[in-house]
Amino acid sequence: MNKISHGQKLFLSKVKRHRMIVLFARLLILILFLAIWEVCANTGIIDSFIFSSPYRIALCFWEMVEDGSIFLHTGITLYETIVSFLLVTVLSIFAAVLLWCSRKLSEILEPYLVVLNSLPKSALAPLLIVWLGATPTTIIVAGMSVAIFGSIMNLYTSFITVDPEKIKLIYTLHGTRRHALTKVVLPSSIPAVISNMKVNIGLCLVGVVIGEFLAARNGLGYLIIYSSQVFKMNWLLMSIILLCIMAMVLYTVIGAIEKFYVKKL
Repeated sequence: MNKISHGQKLFLSKVKRHRMIVLFARLLILILFLAIWEVCANTGIIDSFIFSSPYRIALCFWEMVEDGSIFLHTGITLYETIVSFLLVTVLSIFAAVLLWCSRKLSEILEPYLVVLNSLPKSALAPLLIVWLGATPTTIIVAGMSVAIFGSIMNLYTSFITVDPEKIKLIYTLHGTRRHALTKVVLPSSIPAVISNMKVNIGLCLVGVVIGEFLAARNGLGYLIIYSSQVFKMNWLLMSIILLCIMAMVLYTVIGAIEKFYVKKL
């Protein structure tokens, strides 16, 4: 069994101390922000009706926990986000593979993908409501529309930039295009796929919330738009905070998948 040298111990100690300092600084910033917010609201420096306060938001959250309504809204938004994210991941990989297999098809569709990716997705939401109705399907499609076109373009770019020497080696050994795809292109692009997933999970959440603004009767997006209309700012700010937490948790899950993949290499 190899013993850790003194220099290695010092290095590991520095790394651990650095992580602790970063974690402490993050918590300190959050605590100071919440404390200043609460003090300003209680002393009248800011209007507590408009800006609410951490205590009022926590009290509102607990009341909704007791009646169970917060689990309904959070669960619906989470479900719609995960479904749209999974569909974007599968469809974008499939579409990128098709474009890689057919150079002519990629040249034909490239300008359309660029235009659709540049189009403000909030402009599509009213059209989706007319086509599909005010249903969960509309919200899932709205979530997909934000991420899918950029995802296809990024994955296709990753596929065509794979080391050409490796592909040439496959053909030299009498391999087919299918072999090049399954043995070189897809395995080499897994880091790009995971990186794309880390971006898409946030984009899908944004798209779902946009859809819930217009076509939902439940969900955090609906709660935000409803509370803004009736001036229940505690609900509004609580919903925004829950969306931030949800985005952070989903991103962390994708990050854990990435770390698991790296360890297996």
